[in-house]
Amino acid sequence: MTCAELLIRLLRDRYGVDTLFGIPGVHTVELYRGLEASGVRHVTPRHEQGAGFMADGYARATGRPGVCLIITGPGMTNIATAMGQALADSVPMLVISSVNRRDTLGRGQGRLHELESQRNLVAGVARFSHTLLDPAGLPEVLARAFAVFQGQRPGPVHVEIPIDLFDAPVSPPREWSAPTIYPAAPDPDGLAQAAQWLRDARRPLVLLGGGCVKAPAAARELVTRLDAPTATTINAKGLLGDAHPLDLGANTGLPAVRKLAREADVILAIGTELGETDYDVVFDDGFALTGRLIRIDLDAQQLVRNQALSLGLVGDAAQAITGLLAHFPIPLDKQGFARASSTREALNLAQDTTLAPFVPLCETLRAVLPEAIWVGDSTAPVYAANHLLALPAPRHFFNASTGYGTLGYGLPAALGAQLGQPQLPVIALVGDGGVMFTLSELATAVEYRLPVVILLWHNQGYEEIRRYMDAHGVERLGVDIQAPDFITLAGGFGCLATRVDSPPELAKALESRPSDGPLLIEVDANAWMAWCGDNATAAKEPV
Repeated sequence: MTCAELLIRLLRDRYGVDTLFGIPGVHTVELYRGLEASGVRHVTPRHEQGAGFMADGYARATGRPGVCLIITGPGMTNIATAMGQALADSVPMLVISSVNRRDTLGRGQGRLHELESQRNLVAGVARFSHTLLDPAGLPEVLARAFAVFQGQRPGPVHVEIPIDLFDAPVSPPREWSAPTIYPAAPDPDGLAQAAQWLRDARRPLVLLGGGCVKAPAAARELVTRLDAPTATTINAKGLLGDAHPLDLGANTGLPAVRKLAREADVILAIGTELGETDYDVVFDDGFALTGRLIRIDLDAQQLVRNQALSLGLVGDAAQAITGLLAHFPIPLDKQGFARASSTREALNLAQDTTLAPFVPLCETLRAVLPEAIWVGDSTAPVYAANHLLALPAPRHFFNASTGYGTLGYGLPAALGAQLGQPQLPVIALVGDGGVMFTLSELATAVEYRLPVVILLWHNQGYEEIRRYMDAHGVERLGVDIQAPDFITLAGGFGCLATRVDSPPELAKALESRPSDGPLLIEVDANAWMAWCGDNATAAKEPV
């Protein structure tokens, strides 16, 4: 078979890839020869950045790597932003691209789509980038990529194939099944020492990150047996379930949880970067851990970043949680439930004037679509939901406000999530500013009849940057942008669209959503705020 044929066979038969995101180009035509007959679904976005964001959303919703086919040159520059977002959040993504002929590489001859070095271009946004020079090496290179996804801290991997190799003959492998790779387990002696510190602690605290999402039941049991108040990162939201009494949510940037963190004498942090976009959302470096810090992470270097380490264990989060559980057959009594309860009372999220208008928004969406996956851009409802929203399971909430923080993520990532989990409702939370980065993906949603609910928060520009300028005494410039008529524009794509100003109108729109295509719901921010002001109620718990 040819190298191109072998690539698709390996992805399908060895690694179980069922979906590819890509835009065909003259340099990748050979990759498409026979692709339709292979049974692998090909999804065509309207921009390579959209392909990357779709692969990202697919991977987060399913736990399986998202795979992209990308054209030489501009395809790579377009997808680099999506790779940066995936790298920041440790999302498994395989980007397969073409590159110019082997005899022309690096020669600067002005070839079509030529870059001096694609590998150098994407080196900063990939776990590794490889140029295939011998078609016989393709199985090994793909094995390396999936070894990264399974055995170490995941992220994007880039493999580029010169266009003169696509039709090169190559022998198929003798064995089509994929090797089984287990990630490293934390050292048993280290786990025993960590367990002893936790047993001796008077005020333990647990911090769980996105690395823990593979073990929700075990994580819930562990924090219960430790009797320790627990905060999750945004990427781990839902890990402890809907209403676990020890759960403090993703609120480590707020004063009440910061106080609890400063008072903790032993802190257990598993699968989390301890980065500012989760722990210091007000960006004042105010999240401080003064007690003994135990960290468990797949990445040894991450153990010594951001906070002073006392005990570090390299290994898989799920295995670490299971290993620690064995040390606590009988639950401890650390007054954790009382400390968590008093901290939640001090948080008083629903009475926060900046969050209160979004309580009825979250309540309405939860009431009508209780099983939905929430996918967000960088926009006010997302920032609020980071604090307010409690969900029954992980992989149901992710957005671009963490890590890399790109705009335009929400819509295409929601489409990827819907393609990966077609049995679940998917909500895209976007703003009128950010959605313009990738609005063309409405066409993809319509073409593939994806029933995504696109909730568009319209506040007449870049509201977050406006506030930041005001707070720092900078005269507003470039933030009061003119928006299109989104209802008319959506109609032009063939997307059903409506405008709402209040929770009752939102509920009505959601209840009549189509099952065979997207629905765009535009929320006038000013009208919504006015309704909430006139109908203010005291909410007691996160929704």
